[in-house]
Amino acid sequence: MQAEATPIQTDVAQPTAAPWWNAARQFGFAAALWRLPNTTDKHLIIQLDSLLTERPADLEELPAGFVMSPFANFDFGTGVPFCAPFLRADVHVIQTGTGWQVAEKAVLPGTETFLAVAREWTPANQPAAQIIDDPTAEATNTAARHQFEHSVEAAVSAMQRGAFRKVVLSRTKTVAFTDEPDAVALFEQLCVAYPTAFVSAVWLPNRQQVWISATPERLVSVDAAGMFRTVSLAGTQSAYEAGGRLKRTAEALWSQKEIEEQAIVSRYIIECFKKIRLREYLEEGPKTILAGNLMHLGSQFTVDTQAVRYPQLGTVMIRLLHPTSAVCGMPRADAFTFINQHEGYDREFYSGFLGPVNMAPTQAGSSPESHLFVHIRCMKIEANIATLYAGAGLTEDSDPQKEWQETEMKSQTLLAVMRSL
Repeated sequence: MQAEATPIQTDVAQPTAAPWWNAARQFGFAAALWRLPNTTDKHLIIQLDSLLTERPADLEELPAGFVMSPFANFDFGTGVPFCAPFLRADVHVIQTGTGWQVAEKAVLPGTETFLAVAREWTPANQPAAQIIDDPTAEATNTAARHQFEHSVEAAVSAMQRGAFRKVVLSRTKTVAFTDEPDAVALFEQLCVAYPTAFVSAVWLPNRQQVWISATPERLVSVDAAGMFRTVSLAGTQSAYEAGGRLKRTAEALWSQKEIEEQAIVSRYIIECFKKIRLREYLEEGPKTILAGNLMHLGSQFTVDTQAVRYPQLGTVMIRLLHPTSAVCGMPRADAFTFINQHEGYDREFYSGFLGPVNMAPTQAGSSPESHLFVHIRCMKIEANIATLYAGAGLTEDSDPQKEWQETEMKSQTLLAVMRSL
């Protein structure tokens, strides 16, 4: 049980989240920083220890905090929510009109030193970390391309034999910096570059990792009014013409392969609704969705949980949806087995899910909400090394060269921002 909170003096507003983020790093406390899509409010929570505990992914039971699940996290038919790493909101800092402030004027006993460090923090006067040019990058990229395209060929062959209908293969790209990149600066730039994405930065001191993402894909959300939402997202193309002009969404042309790929994801969501005998839902789409430098095909599904008397819908759908066919495949178990046999690396938190749970979206006493997103368009930072992740949804009509180009486009989501630091 947590100790009773005690009042503290109102903090002076800071221009960025950096003081609290860096104080958390200094004390070895876990931290999560985020901004929801199409909003301006930004939040930072800090857990006053280093280790994320495994908690059932139950939206009705979890306290305020942040969930961060790995990819390899399945419902094994037990009928109960599976567990996922959970970061408690021991301290909640929110961006206000005048800057960043502690949202609640109370903290747990023993944290006064931590808050004092945050209040007194000043930015270091040193140049920003720069990407180090790798003379072997071209050869490394060529080898990675050959391996990825070979795996795509194997997947297409397996699907043509009827082994499964869809699989998502991914790859990594490694970038070295002169120093550890500034996570808060990256977060702020991603917020500007991708206003329709869920942007986040999470510090995991027990792993010595920072995970940063700008993901366009909502897994499950339940707002204060009880409205449940999920999205089926698939298909990828550049948002720009060859000459550099930003295309209108109405100008996007989709191939039959991409239309079918997105339809598979939508059909799976509907199948999940059928499993729980839910018939009252609204489906909107598919339509072209702009996500920064990319466009996707997406459909949104909405359910009024109060009208259908299903308050547990969010929790139930997490178990049914993850890992979605947009990051794994169909049938899920067969696609997952193929991924483990052919990708050759541990995805860790890439293509898992993450987001705030039971957090008030604003400071003015609003009701708590939960918003979980599929963890794509992300990278892992360990010291001065950044690992980027990108995947491609494959069907039996996939072309290995085009799928490689899709992963290259997706890598640019974060790489372009990193080069601008």
